[in-house]
Amino acid sequence: MKSKKYLLATLLMITAFLLTDCNKQLDTPKELETQAKSVDYTSPTAAKAALVGAYVQFQSYWWEELALLQVRGDDVNSGGGRGTVYDQEPYHQADLFVYDANYWMFNSTWDGMFQHVIQITAQIEQLEKFREGGVNPALIDQYIAECKVMRAHITLQLARTWGGVFKVTSTNQTTLQVLPKDDIMKWIKSEMEDASSKLLDLHPNQRTDLKGGITKYAALAIKAMAELELKDYNAVAATTGAIISSGKFSLYSDFDKEFKTAGKLSSENILELQFSDFNTGSGDNSNYLGGFFGPTDWTPLVSSAGGGWGFFEPSEKYIKFMLTRGERTRLQTSVIFTPDGISKIKSDPAFATLPAWISNTTPQGDIFLNSPRAYFYSGKHYLPSSELITGRTDYASNKNYICIRYAEILLMYAEAVTRGGAASAGTADNAVNLVRTRAGLAPLSGVTSQQVMDEKYAELAMEWGIRFYDMVRLENTTALSYDGRTFTMAKKYLPYPLAQLDKSFVLKQYADTHPDH
Repeated sequence: MKSKKYLLATLLMITAFLLTDCNKQLDTPKELETQAKSVDYTSPTAAKAALVGAYVQFQSYWWEELALLQVRGDDVNSGGGRGTVYDQEPYHQADLFVYDANYWMFNSTWDGMFQHVIQITAQIEQLEKFREGGVNPALIDQYIAECKVMRAHITLQLARTWGGVFKVTSTNQTTLQVLPKDDIMKWIKSEMEDASSKLLDLHPNQRTDLKGGITKYAALAIKAMAELELKDYNAVAATTGAIISSGKFSLYSDFDKEFKTAGKLSSENILELQFSDFNTGSGDNSNYLGGFFGPTDWTPLVSSAGGGWGFFEPSEKYIKFMLTRGERTRLQTSVIFTPDGISKIKSDPAFATLPAWISNTTPQGDIFLNSPRAYFYSGKHYLPSSELITGRTDYASNKNYICIRYAEILLMYAEAVTRGGAASAGTADNAVNLVRTRAGLAPLSGVTSQQVMDEKYAELAMEWGIRFYDMVRLENTTALSYDGRTFTMAKKYLPYPLAQLDKSFVLKQYADTHPDH
């Protein structure tokens, strides 16, 4: 198990500096300023505490935020009712591209993510005061750059989901402006270009001050993501090529263990949310609410392990895609089957005979039973009950949440090169084949853009909505129109929550002049 030298331990040991209750609205900066009056701005230790305060916010995603960001691709179904009566009908409808602007989850996700952004920005403002107090300016530059990476990652998710969003550079809300998605991406690119020059040139697991903390490669990865959204493939190839050429990252040897305890801070992970039970059965812990992704009924190997809600499942389309490709390594890790799920796949004559390894018992010995809410479960959000710390029972407790993997960078590079970007770190074939080799697949030669997209589908399913945003970028409405769904580009963004339009004249004015919302 990971020791308390990791970032999560630091987050708990240092007071959460200048943070307020997560239920506060975005008008909290004055309260933050009041709390800061007793701070010693000449102290490097206090400056580090301000940085840690930003990490607390970055690692405080509310369960509904990640649930909503990931549900609309053809790799995922909403779960919750198996096609009958859904427990969260508006969530299910969102998966069908039917949006309710008054749905609480839309409002909570928007509000929560912008609260994180505002709070991280408040920490940046506090860090500037340490510069004025005489703390090493290079250290302050680094800390601020780390904060900017956190802010950029959240803002990128918001812009991919809603299009035009707030550009937040200050806690002074009179300066808030809403920019179109492309302008947000250009801003993120600029921010990450600057941040990367101020961050440590290390793998995150090489940091000794905050192990697993942000380094320059997270900034470069987010920069490349923004460039991908802008379809600037030459820039994507150059930026991802720089990450590849650094030699700091490699694919973790075991795809399955990458998503288990052994994969924490692995050679592959560029950015991850760190959670831990600190190898103790009670007391302090910090975990994402994994129950959303968990089974409503199972027989875990460790009988005390808790289950979940059954609101998120891999799609039948994705499973059949993987079976057709002869995938085992990635399919067995990514998808957990129930008996009804297996029967559902076999009811299609083309898949009447399934590989013998497909079972509702995982390789680690947990048995997933039938559920009224889901046929399948996401293996990427699963932690075997045998890996739970004795005394901890919550589903997937102690599991990290990976934000950016090196595999994604390799495939972004390959896509960019096949779309005309200059190859600066080897061929597209080589990048794709590194990923395929780990998956136990034969290498490709003369790889095409479509083959790269298929590889991204296979490799990155159920991760951060990547598949959906790829298909939107490529305007591939056919891929997203599956199992009775009809996707059009008019559905690429969620509508602004009505509660937010009521609160913000600036946002309402933007919405009124941009009909795609």
